[in-house]
Amino acid sequence: MSTSAPPPEGSSTTHFPTAPNTPGEQYEARQTKDSEDYKPDPSKSFPLSPARQALVDDIIALYSCEPTVERVKRYTPDCVYDDQFVYANDRYKMAGQWFALPKLFKDSTNHGYQIVTNDRDLIQFRNEQSWTFLPPIPKTAKINALVSLSLDPATVDSEFIQVKYHKDQANDKDYSHEGLGFHFKKWQADKVVKYMDSPEIKPFEADKGAAKESVRKYGTGAAEGQAPVKDL
Repeated sequence: MSTSAPPPEGSSTTHFPTAPNTPGEQYEARQTKDSEDYKPDPSKSFPLSPARQALVDDIIALYSCEPTVERVKRYTPDCVYDDQFVYANDRYKMAGQWFALPKLFKDSTNHGYQIVTNDRDLIQFRNEQSWTFLPPIPKTAKINALVSLSLDPATVDSEFIQVKYHKDQANDKDYSHEGLGFHFKKWQADKVVKYMDSPEIKPFEADKGAAKESVRKYGTGAAEGQAPVKDL
């Protein structure tokens, strides 16, 4: 991990297509790590410009069970969200996931984050979040993860930056997008939103028709699956 901080508005390094109409699937950041340690050290976090900080603040609020229509608009209609349990490939499905969280968890608390990448089209941060389930499950789980936000080229220089691909990795491997586990996380993202009656989801119904590509499959979540080892 670099020790020299990039400019708050982001370095000049780019990772993804610059044409705004490119589907979200093409904005996936892939990486593996030599350990599962993603515990953040906020004192080492790279500084962000006001627009980039506002984006991260909204994402942290979404993780903390505080969804709003405006916060979900941080995603482009053709966005992809990808974590251990969910693969949602448009903003309508993404809205279903964020607005479902308060129905599943009594509380979600952020314990700190550390910005480790601040490039022109990619922000990555280590994040520590605790999740307390609603009764009758008396359990709180604390998770450290690497969050990758691939930025929309059409809004990257605006005051309201949007996200094309949001990935959340909680272990050393990336996602293969294959096998029974992947089919379940895509199935649940496809189905959950259909049973949500939250009026806040209505503004995103038109996003069901957003541009999509076939799921990109990698065979493995290890380095040979197009996921190089990175020190993040």
